[in-house]
Amino acid sequence: MRRRRAAREGASRGTEAARVALLARRLGVPGASGIDVGIGDDGAVLAPVDASLVWTIDAQVDGTHFRLDWLGWEDVGWRSFMAAASDLAAMGATPIAALSALALSDAVDDAALDALARGQAEAARAVSAPVVGGNLARGRETSITTTLLGRAERPVLRGGARAGDGVYLAGVVGMAALGLAALQRGARLDDPSVAACVGAWRRPRALVDLGLALPGRASAATDVSDGLARDAGHLAEASAVTLVFDADLLSRRSSGGALERASALLGRDLLDAVLYGGGEDYALLATSPSPLAGFDRVGAVEAGGPGVALLRGDGARALLDPRGFDHFG
Repeated sequence: MRRRRAAREGASRGTEAARVALLARRLGVPGASGIDVGIGDDGAVLAPVDASLVWTIDAQVDGTHFRLDWLGWEDVGWRSFMAAASDLAAMGATPIAALSALALSDAVDDAALDALARGQAEAARAVSAPVVGGNLARGRETSITTTLLGRAERPVLRGGARAGDGVYLAGVVGMAALGLAALQRGARLDDPSVAACVGAWRRPRALVDLGLALPGRASAATDVSDGLARDAGHLAEASAVTLVFDADLLSRRSSGGALERASALLGRDLLDAVLYGGGEDYALLATSPSPLAGFDRVGAVEAGGPGVALLRGDGARALLDPRGFDHFG
């Protein structure tokens, strides 16, 4: 990590050099495959890659993406990494390495920084993408910006869906949104289903392994990071098609577990939670002319549009408002 202006010293905050050394101890992976030079120099050096390179970046900002009365610092580190990793999963890319840029407020002491780095390191190990560098600075508010690099022979894009394809979904959708709602309402967390939803929000997991099966099979894909209806709208627009969700199929895959029970306890319609939850479960939505291993069919692609529609069991059909999380909405 490159050194910037020194952070102010204090009883619980070390110098910038000491903090960089702390991060190097937590995040460094000596001898990692494909990494010639990692943390400690002016820049990382990676071995050449004979494939398309896929880059993505994601920022997590205190007060916008997380609140410390609801999350521990390890959770913050984990979440910040998985948000970026989910983009690689959606494109069928194998993670290679990551950069982490930290802007730390004065509220972040060395113990908090160490916990944040532990969460990042745990997530990096989970997706096999070591942190090889980044930046450290002082800021008025804490933000964690993660850049991830991946490789893919044939990256899967949003713009390839065709009429006649099936619409497929992997991962549970709606649990994270219900977990956040429970925290916002101060709901009791002793019910196992509600606790499971809170856990899903605190520790989402990018579906990298399932994403690796998409190239050559899926015609289009995206991760669900802003809500199923909203992200389906992005895919439909890129492909100039209409995605038609089958309400019965969506409800069936969401019934009988923690999601259904938690939605009832919190007074939320199950299908509404699935379609319009905030998306931080980081599920994968794909289209394909044939079934996809690990994915459930939840609809079909039709010509025309772009748009997203819902087909109910009685044959009634309605266009969906692609609402979801919007930073500026």
